[in-house]
Amino acid sequence: MSEQLPGGGFKVSTDDIAALEARWARCWEPHDVARRLAGISTPWYIAAGWALDLFRGEQTREHHDLEIGVPAERFPEIRERFAGLVFDAVGDGRIWEAATPQVLSATWQTWLREPATGHYLLDVFREPHDGTVWICRRDQNIRMPYAEIIRYTPDRIPYLSPELVLLFKAKQVRPKDQADFDGALPLLTRTQRETLSRLLTQVHPGHAWLASL
Repeated sequence: MSEQLPGGGFKVSTDDIAALEARWARCWEPHDVARRLAGISTPWYIAAGWALDLFRGEQTREHHDLEIGVPAERFPEIRERFAGLVFDAVGDGRIWEAATPQVLSATWQTWLREPATGHYLLDVFREPHDGTVWICRRDQNIRMPYAEIIRYTPDRIPYLSPELVLLFKAKQVRPKDQADFDGALPLLTRTQRETLSRLLTQVHPGHAWLASL
């Protein structure tokens, strides 16, 4: 990247964006990660747009990356499964290549990089939690057991419950986020709609999606 920052971090400039997108061109898909994490004791789930496609039972659009969520304190167990990859931390428009434990403790997003090619394969969210209870990073008053927020495809790929995925997507509402909401909404149960409505009211009062719920 173009501008080196203290602690080994680099600020991502506008000119870097296209190059970064190209480095995600060979990222994994959900079944790739599920195969590599098979049998692990740490709870984990596919997040973001891919999670909604798993919920819907089909891929509905192109995905430029793949994100998973894991409990922050259990990240070392996840890391062991990807020993051949380099772990870059990301935050506030910066990237820390081969992040130190100190940088990892101060950030929550991790890009897994293939050292031979420089390609990014997976984005890992190191999420706040209290033991087996998931804590929403947008509002730490939102707490739910992992057993209640993780759903599974018929072939046992774990993904974040759709109402929580949509809660995260509600912050920006890019065109793809609106399309994801429109596509998932008819499939949400009454309970899921009520939960999303309650959480949106709490985190994003007056949000446009509330009228549809």
